[in-house]
Amino acid sequence: MRRIFCVLVVALLASGCSPGGDTPPPKASPQAAASSAAPVLAVDEIDHSDNIRVVANVPLEAPFDGDEAWGTDLAFQGEYAFVGNYAGFTIVDISDPEKPSVVSRTVCEGGQNDISVTGDLLFLSVDFPRDNESCVSKDSDEGAAGAWEGVRIFDVSDKKRPKYVTSIRTECGSHTHAVLPGEKTVYVYVASSGPVPDSTTCPPPHSAMDVIEVPVDAPQTARVAARPLVFGERPVTEGSEYEEPRGCHDVTVYPERKLAAGACFGDGVLMDISNPLLPRVLQVVQDPNFAVWHSATFNNDGTKLVFSDELGGGTSATCDKATGVQEGANAIYDLTAENTLERRGYFKIPRVQTGEENCVAHNGSLIPVKGKDIMVQGWYQGGVSVWDFTDSENAREIGYFERGPLRAGLSLGGSWSAYYYNGFIYSSDITKGLDILEINDPLTDPAKSVKMTELNVQSQRSY
Repeated sequence: MRRIFCVLVVALLASGCSPGGDTPPPKASPQAAASSAAPVLAVDEIDHSDNIRVVANVPLEAPFDGDEAWGTDLAFQGEYAFVGNYAGFTIVDISDPEKPSVVSRTVCEGGQNDISVTGDLLFLSVDFPRDNESCVSKDSDEGAAGAWEGVRIFDVSDKKRPKYVTSIRTECGSHTHAVLPGEKTVYVYVASSGPVPDSTTCPPPHSAMDVIEVPVDAPQTARVAARPLVFGERPVTEGSEYEEPRGCHDVTVYPERKLAAGACFGDGVLMDISNPLLPRVLQVVQDPNFAVWHSATFNNDGTKLVFSDELGGGTSATCDKATGVQEGANAIYDLTAENTLERRGYFKIPRVQTGEENCVAHNGSLIPVKGKDIMVQGWYQGGVSVWDFTDSENAREIGYFERGPLRAGLSLGGSWSAYYYNGFIYSSDITKGLDILEINDPLTDPAKSVKMTELNVQSQRSY
């Protein structure tokens, strides 16, 4: 069974990091090296920087109140936020962020239910084998006859009554996905972990990526239209545990620049997507400090690329004093005019967490400020961090929000995804629901004038 926490991979990686490239890593910035202990907080106590305001919270409620009904990723369209959950998804009216309201909750189990929305279509990634493709399916054994995992499609033209449309089986399931929108055809780039030894559905090696073609006027006919290889010349050292590709954790597309980036567990992959069905690998990079390449974010100008490392798979306390400032962090690459990646620096939250709080770099998005490179990012129990990487070699945190340790009986929590949308920060907390925050800071205030009509973070658009 493949989970967001990369269970199959983490077991192999817990004692070491991925092999390095040809160049030594840069030194940590003074800001990163000067980590300081966070305030000792009580259970669920909230702490935040002076420039962050807590606006509202939409708690998890029935039917999403089970032990593993964990909140996951987010997408946005118009005045709505779409919140993924291992049990299904929730649509929230955010027309007044001070008073958000739940419009509907759709039960459709199948972790991790990574979510995207474009037009009237909503997509969910399922990376757990199910005994059938429907929303009333149950867990199944890997490789069992009739087992299904892949991408589900819903019609959300009526936000109060989403309708199931169809499901598409993909090789090794769908851990995450990226939507390439279009008026007539939507392409979905599927990222999935693997391989699984002795499996008929996810055999080794796992070096390809499924591309689903979805006709907008007939989404029920969606199909896997291509399965291109996403690894080129891999800089693998002799004896490396990454001798065989393990698939991708996340793929981010930037259609206007005809680029895509894959965070592929042991590799960072840069691709040309001029032909959406036949991505062309431009470069594969590795990092001696990275264990699980998790996600990728271009800056708005397409001159930088941030890769994150999910050391410990999301379940471990990697923001403690024992872990280095370059592990479980972000790596910042400059992207040259020749589309070559050059690593410049790292960023990790400077607030040291306790050894009981799962914490590592996770999902984030750009805050749209012209001439600046600023991100907001979830760090599980490390909370929400706003950080500036305009200077690639000296990234720094400029704001934060976090809670104290979880109550007894819970071992997993915190911000899964933290994204900026139309003046506010939205954070999907695994156990606390949807947090809505506002940052008031001279560096980020220009972003308040930028209005988006849709946001899928893995499908970047310029602003």
